[in-house]
Amino acid sequence: MSWRNALRNSFGEQQRFMLLLIAPAVTLLVLFQAVPIFIGGSASFRDWMLTNPKKTWVGLAQYISVLTDPAFLEIVLPNTFLFMFASVTISLAFGMALALALNRPFRAQKVVQTILLLPLMVAPVIAAIMMRWMFNDQFGIVNVVLETLGGEPRAWLVDRWSAFAIIVLTDCWLWIPWFALLLLAGLQSLPKSPFEAAAIDGTTPWRVFRHLTVPMLRPVIIVCIVIRSIDAFRTFDIVWALTGGGPARQTELFSIYAYETAFVFLDFGKGSAAAITGGLIILVVGLLLYRILDHVRKVSL
Repeated sequence: MSWRNALRNSFGEQQRFMLLLIAPAVTLLVLFQAVPIFIGGSASFRDWMLTNPKKTWVGLAQYISVLTDPAFLEIVLPNTFLFMFASVTISLAFGMALALALNRPFRAQKVVQTILLLPLMVAPVIAAIMMRWMFNDQFGIVNVVLETLGGEPRAWLVDRWSAFAIIVLTDCWLWIPWFALLLLAGLQSLPKSPFEAAAIDGTTPWRVFRHLTVPMLRPVIIVCIVIRSIDAFRTFDIVWALTGGGPARQTELFSIYAYETAFVFLDFGKGSAAAITGGLIILVVGLLLYRILDHVRKVSL
């Protein structure tokens, strides 16, 4: 009974009630996050084939196998970082344009905002399937329009760069409204007096945007970039539904590589090592981005 008395002495009734409320969430987090991470971490140091699960301890051999895999170094990592850069840059640019347009009052503004935010309600897999049908080389609407305009139809998802561009297009279509929503909230929170002073001085809209809007909105922009970059690095569903990493692994991203290694080639040890390697990479990238965020905040202050 001593530990119960110690618990009562350490925590009051209110604290014990709060711990009781969060206990179910903590239990689910441990069971579905901490335990799988522990199992995957253990598997990454073993020769663990799902067809012959000997689970022999091999140390860092699986990590060396991943880091020396030409497909990982020459295709997967470049594709992942290119996708992350392209998606974040395009989504930020168009999201900023939409936010600036929506920040000015006009008729039916709420209706337009609702329509523009509709992609946020679409599941990524549904959007990817929709794009796959649109760009189908046999009966896709894109080729139908091209033929109507006198152009030549093409197999969009067979060529590497056209397939990669469709993946980026799908991801941007889903995430541009997210950028627009957050940037619009940031724009509406900015003080009005600097913009009124600029209007009195006759400053051009471009100079107002460059020297007032962007510097004052910079913390919001950086937060959006950090969150979206981390999320883009682990993108799986869009690529899997559109191309499956094809053609010939040319659009394969990190998440597809780890999934196929573990569950297609049934090498659970190497797949776990690939997943943890990717997690460490995005951890480093996230820390660098957060350092940039901290520096920008200090400069803006």
